[in-house]
Amino acid sequence: MHQPHRRRNPGRARSTAAVSELLRIEDLHTQFHVHGGTVKAVDGVNLTIPAKATVGLVGESGSGKSITALSIMRLLEKNGRITAGHVWFRDRDLVGLTEEEMRDVRGNDVSMIF
Repeated sequence: MHQPHRRRNPGRARSTAAVSELLRIEDLHTQFHVHGGTVKAVDGVNLTIPAKATVGLVGESGSGKSITALSIMRLLEKNGRITAGHVWFRDRDLVGLTEEEMRDVRGNDVSMIF
């Protein structure tokens, strides 16, 4: 049986520019200095989260989920540090902020549940 060609109603087209970007992580690297050397905990993470999105980070145990989240929030232990990359939140690079500026961002603008 031949069916006539039906034109689908595509609704509103979503341009990639129309979806605003809330958080963008570019080539994030986090290391920990431990007795006897350095441990790479996060090695080149890239991630973009659009505005109004709810995101869950899923992976195997030890894959770097928590350290990625702690790096975004700049809540690493004293022996940990971000060694490369950027964490852009609303076009502001969180990696370059002072601790005082980060305190204003945490809780007011960004929160995470671990």
